[in-house]
Amino acid sequence: MILAAGLGTRLRPLTDDRPKALVGIGGRTLLEMTLTRLRAFGIREVIVNVHHFADQIVEYLKANANFGMRIAISREEVLLDTGGGLKKAAWFFLQDSARADEPFLLHNVDVISTIDFASMVQAHNANQALATLAVQKRAASRQLLFDEHLQLCGRRAGRDREAEIMRASARLEPLAFSGIHVISPRLLSTMSEDGIFSIVTSYLRLAGHSEKILGFRADQYYWRDLGRIEDLQQAERDLAQKVVVQ
Repeated sequence: MILAAGLGTRLRPLTDDRPKALVGIGGRTLLEMTLTRLRAFGIREVIVNVHHFADQIVEYLKANANFGMRIAISREEVLLDTGGGLKKAAWFFLQDSARADEPFLLHNVDVISTIDFASMVQAHNANQALATLAVQKRAASRQLLFDEHLQLCGRRAGRDREAEIMRASARLEPLAFSGIHVISPRLLSTMSEDGIFSIVTSYLRLAGHSEKILGFRADQYYWRDLGRIEDLQQAERDLAQKVVVQ
């Protein structure tokens, strides 16, 4: 699933007349770049949630023959955040009973990376995790807190705020989330939250009930959030210099 429903307010004025998914760098849109990465990994079925200028995304995919993939659309009349958006689209992952245990990827449209999806899935399956989150040791205003086994234990939102701890641990390491998840379909039936909510809220609650919400260290990979104009400009330079190849 590609999360593409956001307003892209930090990218204004580029998003005054288009969704952030159709903002371009290097001659391609963020949506095309994400789809290309997923297709290279072997994924052929994708659902995209849409809200801001939703019809533009639908027409764009139609004009490009869905980039050779089967693509479903989940329209959100009200923005549901990451958790609410996934819960609304849950039918997409539950429609094939033969693949009911097969993990799926959840990917923000506004990140670019070289994170190895195959290694993430392998780690997810080997640890029988409910969800596996790509994380890095880098500066970020919000940090997730993990124990020595990379089990999610809590979060810290801002330097001056007290950490929210769901699982006690003698040692907690703060790591920044990348916006890329590998998720077991079983998670969908455990999301008791309704309406508008962040998937991190579900992760923290489930971690507090000893579910395996694990981190995947992605420090060695290129990663950049594309939420601001200056980030787009830096990504353009990185692509031109082949620091990252998409």
